[in-house]
Amino acid sequence: MHIQEWLETVPAIAVYLLVGGVIGLESLGIPLPGEIVLVSATLLAASQDHINPYVLGGCAIAGAIIGDSIGYLIGRKGGKPLLEWLGRKFPKHFGPHHVATAEKAFTKWGMWAVFVGRFIALLRIFAGPLAGVLKMPYWKFLIANVLGGIVWAGGTVALIYTVGKVAEEWIGKFSWLGLVAALLFGLGSFVVMRIKAKKAASQNEATAGQPTEAEAVAAAE
Repeated sequence: MHIQEWLETVPAIAVYLLVGGVIGLESLGIPLPGEIVLVSATLLAASQDHINPYVLGGCAIAGAIIGDSIGYLIGRKGGKPLLEWLGRKFPKHFGPHHVATAEKAFTKWGMWAVFVGRFIALLRIFAGPLAGVLKMPYWKFLIANVLGGIVWAGGTVALIYTVGKVAEEWIGKFSWLGLVAALLFGLGSFVVMRIKAKKAASQNEATAGQPTEAEAVAAAE
């Protein structure tokens, strides 16, 4: 069976549930490839008329907002011990350097770290739970969460779908290439963030043993 014929047999409801579920779980704090799934599903919608892009975008937005909200509640209830437990269970995603990088972003940007975090693989996992752990006022979190979910999920679907329709004939013949390109894009984004996180961790370790300015002054006296 040609891949195009196989794609036509994929139920639209399965695509909607997959997108909403994966993005929701990722936003909740579980390391899943939400961006890859969203881009791939949108490319699929561009080549398959039975998948409605508006419904797809709505499911993605709902998953993002609901998942982040649940993550916030879990983080607020679990506090720092929750991050420490996650660090032991998922050291590659919630290690000390990952947490330190995310906390720096929240300290610097506040509620907008939740919004901007939607577009960054590392912060997308941390945004909800960390906002709860840091006791960010819920109304601030909710505004940034809703705006971020709409702009990131809705904007991604709109952009990728538009590009996909423009190249519909190409995608129709080489659907697998489109999916591979989406996979590489998502993996590239993840790798870049991992490199940045490791670089930040190295900097933190390099400065950890150095005395602070206040300590240096006290020692001099």
